Amino acid sequence: MRAERGAVTIVAVTGALVLCVGALGAADLGAMLFARARAQSAADAAALAAVTAQAPVLQRGIDPEQAAREEAESNGAVLTRCDCQVGATQATVEVSLSPRLSFLSGWFGRRVRASARAALDPDVLTYKDDG
Repeated sequence: MRAERGAVTIVAVTGALVLCVGALGAADLGAMLFARARAQSAADAAALAAVTAQAPVLQRGIDPEQAAREEAESNGAVLTRCDCQVGATQATVEVSLSPRLSFLSGWFGRRVRASARAALDPDVLTYKDDG
């Protein structure tokens, strides 16, 4: 009986260590999923900003790519591609951002990417305010 003394302590410490590692991995998985959702939200907002920048009724009068870039940056992302020509009725953007991870160090430096497309009714571009 004396030779088995402390065996439960080793099992308990090992179990606690496995639970901690699992919790850290789950937290980083949640951070990656949250980063993906943030990137998609930033892409959606940037695409909408790019097309609404061209609507004369809104009187913004700014470059659609600049509007998309500013909107992406205000949402914590970086605009990586913008297919948004001046006078076009649609815009397609791609943004990226880095997730904040603490445990899965192999993912550091990898970026989450998301893309979105927004379209504007062509009649909006020809709207004239007579008043």
